[in-house]
Amino acid sequence: MKKTMIIGLSLVVALALMATVASARGPGFGHGFGGPGYGSPPIPNLTAEQSAQIQTLRDGFLKEAEPLQKELYAKGQEFRQLWATPNADAAAIKAKQDEIFSLRTQLQEKTTSLRLEIRKILTPEQLAQLPAAGGGFGPGMGFGPMMGPRGRW
Repeated sequence: MKKTMIIGLSLVVALALMATVASARGPGFGHGFGGPGYGSPPIPNLTAEQSAQIQTLRDGFLKEAEPLQKELYAKGQEFRQLWATPNADAAAIKAKQDEIFSLRTQLQEKTTSLRLEIRKILTPEQLAQLPAAGGGFGPGMGFGPMMGPRGRW
């Protein structure tokens, strides 16, 4: 019984660690708006003005998202520490998990706002070509009902 409990708890901790590390990266890690340097196909036929506007939006997003990403990473570390503590308090673990979910939600909301702002810059023709180009744009969060792997639409 004790051996089964230890194995089960080890699996739960391992899954929690993997999920926390995977989500702690947040946006801006290899999945940006169009271009080979950002990990997704370019937005078709961008003008220099559109490109500059999108870059400005993206830079502002990254500046706003960075503190949230750092806080998410720190909360993930704390969450792992709680799980590693013998006789960990269940309420503390759940509270930390709620904090992590809240930060993820804030990042997702910021990403959605960025994508909506970028859509305002694009022409209807460019928007129509996005699915054919193989993905969306903006930093990839990789979660949410409308997003596929790596944050692509």
